[in-house]
Amino acid sequence: QVQLVESGGGLVQPGGSLRLSCGASGFTSSGDVLRWYRQAPGKEREWVALITTDGSTNYADSVKGRATISRDNAENTVYLQMNSLEPEDTAVYYCNLNKWGNSYWGQGTQVTVSS
Repeated sequence: QVQLVESGGGLVQPGGSLRLSCGASGFTSSGDVLRWYRQAPGKEREWVALITTDGSTNYADSVKGRATISRDNAENTVYLQMNSLEPEDTAVYYCNLNKWGNSYWGQGTQVTVSS
């Protein structure tokens, strides 16, 4: 059974940094594209970043230059390093896997950027 478990969220001041983690189980993630999304209160879920099997990355314009997605295939984990955080980054962050015709999501981790 596929499970994705996010962690690393919290309360951070504007300009601060966080590293989010998503641990995967039930499959070997090295052969899959992994994505981060986020959902702010009252807004639709939006895509943030992705990393391919060969380590290529892509980012939403809203986080480009401030976010870095990476993966550790040995640990079956994907990370999202967020720097220069802004109040607009406040959201629940989710990792996502599309596999076997299904879309899998974790429970999310809350990131709150506030002074």
